[in-house]
Amino acid sequence: MKTRQCINSIAAGFVLIGLQFCISVVAAETIEPRNPLRLWYRQPAVKWTEALPVGCGKLGAMVFGGTVDERIQFNEDTLWTGKPHDYVHAGAAGHLDEIRKLIETGADAKVVEDLIRSQFLSLPIRQKSFQPFGDIYMHFGGHDKVEKYERELNLSEGISRVRYQVGDLRYLRETFASYPDQVIVVRISCDKPGNISCDIKLNSPHKYSQTTFESENAQLGYLKLTGQVQDLYYYLWRQILFSSKPLNPLDSDNHQTDGLKFEARLKIVPTNGKMSCVDNLVSVQNADSLVLILAAGTSFKSFQDVTGVPEKRVQSVLAGVAGKAVDQIRKDHIADHQNLFGRMQLDLGTNESATLPTDERLKKIKTDGLASDPALAALEFQYGRYLLIASSRAGSEPATLQGRWNDLLDPPWESKYTTNINLEMNYWPAEVANLSECTVPLFDMIDGLRVTGHRVAKEHYNARGWVLHHNTDIWRAASPINNIDGQWPTGGAWLCWHLWEHYQFTGDKQFLAQRAWPAMKECSMFFLDFLVKDEKTGWLISTPSHSPEQGGSVAGPSMDHQLIRSVFDNTLEAASILGIDEPIIVQIKDA
Repeated sequence: MKTRQCINSIAAGFVLIGLQFCISVVAAETIEPRNPLRLWYRQPAVKWTEALPVGCGKLGAMVFGGTVDERIQFNEDTLWTGKPHDYVHAGAAGHLDEIRKLIETGADAKVVEDLIRSQFLSLPIRQKSFQPFGDIYMHFGGHDKVEKYERELNLSEGISRVRYQVGDLRYLRETFASYPDQVIVVRISCDKPGNISCDIKLNSPHKYSQTTFESENAQLGYLKLTGQVQDLYYYLWRQILFSSKPLNPLDSDNHQTDGLKFEARLKIVPTNGKMSCVDNLVSVQNADSLVLILAAGTSFKSFQDVTGVPEKRVQSVLAGVAGKAVDQIRKDHIADHQNLFGRMQLDLGTNESATLPTDERLKKIKTDGLASDPALAALEFQYGRYLLIASSRAGSEPATLQGRWNDLLDPPWESKYTTNINLEMNYWPAEVANLSECTVPLFDMIDGLRVTGHRVAKEHYNARGWVLHHNTDIWRAASPINNIDGQWPTGGAWLCWHLWEHYQFTGDKQFLAQRAWPAMKECSMFFLDFLVKDEKTGWLISTPSHSPEQGGSVAGPSMDHQLIRSVFDNTLEAASILGIDEPIIVQIKDA
């Protein structure tokens, strides 16, 4: 399994994938090997997949840990391609009976699938992608020959650290993403004053972006990155449908002007020393210490509204930390992180292998087996919890296929939300691993999907309630997408399981009544209208659908029926708990 598929599985990796995430990510254990909750290395990351993740829900960053050249690649949860859009394929319901009949009579698969592709899949057929935001680059002249190098990710504190020695000078860099203050902080220090010198730049992979420097006074200033997202899929479809002349998506004449706008500001705060800027490259010379504070935002307000002003959000965030000492920002971050992370312990035993760097431990278990290092399994379990905390907090979007971390304009599977297992995998451990609050973004998404899924239920199936197929994005797409496997209609039923499980773990009847019950009831309403009687067996079956076991367009896949039974059962039990007596209860029991 490749790294991006593992990052994709965030907290579920330690439940289902075992140690594969750690093996492929090349994690990092730490500067204090006696602490079991650290990943660390004796060398910097070379590839993005070897960097160490920090995050606070809305913001995420990958820290490479270089000595001469450091790169910190960062993301913000609402930076996506596209804009508010209804993916419904108008008139799709008019072809539903024909599709069902073709499947029932065993028609040629190509005939069935061509009809679904042309008349039933979403418009457009592809969804949008989560985007990288930008990169912080730092250059440290003379730091090419270092000793005692170690980089770490301290899971219990939520801090990435790099330590090394140049001659008799010892350097420390700390990077963390603060949920209380909604900023990413980099703090650089040396054990002898006046020895921190570096060049700093801020840029973005987006074509339509630019960086400027603005000084607050002789000692303080910030780099400002602004831009607008360009949707490459827009040009692909435009060229296919409307143009015989090849289009270059990077030409200014082809720029899509209605993509999300974005802004980030990197505040640069040296202690003593000198600061200057030439061509938007900031140079800090002979400082005692250096602090970088990053805030970022977009014009996204909701899946239906992109009229926000990113500049105002960024200004508001930085105003919130103005005058706040970095020690206090750090203290508040650790307290907030540990309030979640520190709730659960897992001890599977330990031995001398636990003192090795993480990459060496991973190599060792390949030859000696997992029993040779039981603490590694416990570490990976806690790493999964850490990743969920870092990528899913109240007020943020849910964790995507890659959590909150992505460096590509065209990431695998668009780094969106695959609802036929991957999104659920991210949240399987939330309740059982004592991170119930981290589910809030998922439930917020379900609220939006009830809106878009209602339109899809009506236009594609002539049904009540709401439906979700096998993928969605920030625009809450609910229609069948991509290809034949997109014609899988039980994503909503699976997400409703998480609503029910949240109630089971919390016992929160207000949540059950106000959030879970309406979504579960409306999801059940859809399946009451969608299911059809199988002439051979007399059973109600799901059709048309897609079977992950058998492939192709099918009727009555076992996976659908398991999920539909679960939402029916849980809806009935919720009604009983809440004392609800409505006609739909009888209908569900009969079905």
